[in-house]
Amino acid sequence: MSQPAALEKRDTPAAAASGAIPLNLGESFMVGGLAGCAAVSVTNIAETMKTRLQLQGELVKADANAPRVYKNVWDVLHKTWQNEGIRGLQRGLLPAYGYQILLNGCRLGLYEPTRHIINRGAGYAPAEGVAWTAIAAGALTGCMGAALGSPLFLIKARMQAYSPVLPVGAQHHYKNSWDAVSTIVRKRGVRGLYQGVSAAILRTACGSSVQLPSYNYSKYLFKKYGIIKNDGFAMYLAASAVSGVVVCAAMQPADTALTRMYNQNTIKDPKTGKMRGALYSSPIDCLWKTFKTEGVKGWYKGTTAHFLRIAPHTVITLVANEVIGNEYLRFKKSRE
Repeated sequence: MSQPAALEKRDTPAAAASGAIPLNLGESFMVGGLAGCAAVSVTNIAETMKTRLQLQGELVKADANAPRVYKNVWDVLHKTWQNEGIRGLQRGLLPAYGYQILLNGCRLGLYEPTRHIINRGAGYAPAEGVAWTAIAAGALTGCMGAALGSPLFLIKARMQAYSPVLPVGAQHHYKNSWDAVSTIVRKRGVRGLYQGVSAAILRTACGSSVQLPSYNYSKYLFKKYGIIKNDGFAMYLAASAVSGVVVCAAMQPADTALTRMYNQNTIKDPKTGKMRGALYSSPIDCLWKTFKTEGVKGWYKGTTAHFLRIAPHTVITLVANEVIGNEYLRFKKSRE
């Protein structure tokens, strides 16, 4: 079933103003990557808090009387700041920048071209708004970005999990990002950098499949019912806020599985002689084991921190994507 005509035009910087020169593939990738970097500068602190909460009590049966390192998200913030300072809260920021360039370069920059290709293959007009092709394009481009950026997310997650004072989960102490890469490659080869990539793909597919479709459809509804009549900062902010809530709900269990699979230690399998995860063999295995020992609540550990991260991250990313894209289009048009 086709979406309303308002969604038939590209609802991204490429369709900014009448007569604007469209962004090419490389430019779209660049704009999306820069938008992600702008967002992660603000949200990396919440990501660190989320990571530590997701690892706390890993595969331990829930017990109200069991001692916990962190009581809640605010306790993580307070204790990390008190013991590690801003450096502790912003652990993994450099690999996070690299990851955002690859992830959002694909997820935002390649979304429209991919949607047009799927539309053509399904017999629709390239720019026609179709719900299932929009979701498929979002999931596919998100998976591409997640696969490309998986080594950087692995390093980021391990650096954020590490605490010299209040450790939770497996601890990996790296001096910096380059030390992380060299240590992992030395111990496990290049393949070690892709530990947990299946969980990264699952997580990003869940989030990306709903991010841009919910953002674009929110803009349509705001216009249809006269809530916000014209494109602009208010429209971008409101639509991206709605999208942030949808993304958080869609990806939380997969996000917990991702954090745990990335952070787990590796052991040599006695049967095959190959290195494997010490706790989990796949994201589904992680979700199942977490459910058996911690219940459904285990999937949703760190949800508050995740929302504090994903809501502003989605808002800043999508607004920055619009603003940076529009400004770049103006610059490009003035030059040509």
